[in-house]
Amino acid sequence: MKIGILCGGGDVPGLNPCIKALVLNAVEQGASVFGIRRGWSGLLQIDTSNTQTMEEHVFEFTPEMVRRIDRFGITILNSSRANPARIKRERVPSFVAQNHIQSLPDSDYVDITPHILKVVESLGLEAIIAIGGDDTLSSTLTLQKAGLNVISIPKTMDNDIFGTDYCLGFSTAVSRSIECINSIRSVAGSHERIAVIELFGRTSGETSLISAYLAYADRAFIPEVP
Repeated sequence: MKIGILCGGGDVPGLNPCIKALVLNAVEQGASVFGIRRGWSGLLQIDTSNTQTMEEHVFEFTPEMVRRIDRFGITILNSSRANPARIKRERVPSFVAQNHIQSLPDSDYVDITPHILKVVESLGLEAIIAIGGDDTLSSTLTLQKAGLNVISIPKTMDNDIFGTDYCLGFSTAVSRSIECINSIRSVAGSHERIAVIELFGRTSGETSLISAYLAYADRAFIPEVP
C-alpha cells in the first residue's frame, strides 16, 4: 500500500514526532510512505505530465529519514494554508485543465478537487493522511466524499476540532501560556496592577480556560460564555 502524508496550517512542536510515528508504523506493516511538501498546495503544483514537478513536491520516506526529526519543533514536510475546495483563481497553475476546475459562486475562488484526485491517482497513492486544523481537515472531508481514502489527524493549538478531545499543539499552547502568566504576575504584583493577558484561540476559549485554571488566574473570559 502507498500512503501520502501532508501537513496544513500553522506549525506546532508535535508535527515531526507525529510524522515519525506514522512512517515507522506504516513501514513496519509493509506500506510505502510518501511525504507531500507544502500541504494541499504541493499537490496543486504537480503537473502529472511533468515528472520534475512530482519530484519537487513528493518523496518517499525511509525509517532512517525520520530517525531524528522528532528533536526539532518544525515539520519536515513544510506547510501551507491551501484548501482545494476554495483556491483563489489566480493561484491555479496554467497547466491545470479547465475540466479539473469547478467555479464557485464567488468568482474569485475555484474548487480544484478534481485536479487533486487526478494527482493522487497518478502518484499511485491509495490513502492520504492529513495533519492539520479545521480548514485542512474540512478539505479531507470533501475529498473523502469524492472517493479518496483519508485519515485526519487534528492539529491546532485551539483544540477546537469537532469530534476529538485532544489536538496536537494544544498542550504546548497551554504550557507556554502558563509560563507567560507566571512571568508577568510578579511584575504586576510589584506595581500593584492588574494584568490582562489575551490568548489566541480563534472562536474557542479552551486554551484560555485551561491556562487560567492551571495558572490560578483570577478571571477567565471566553467567547463561549457571554
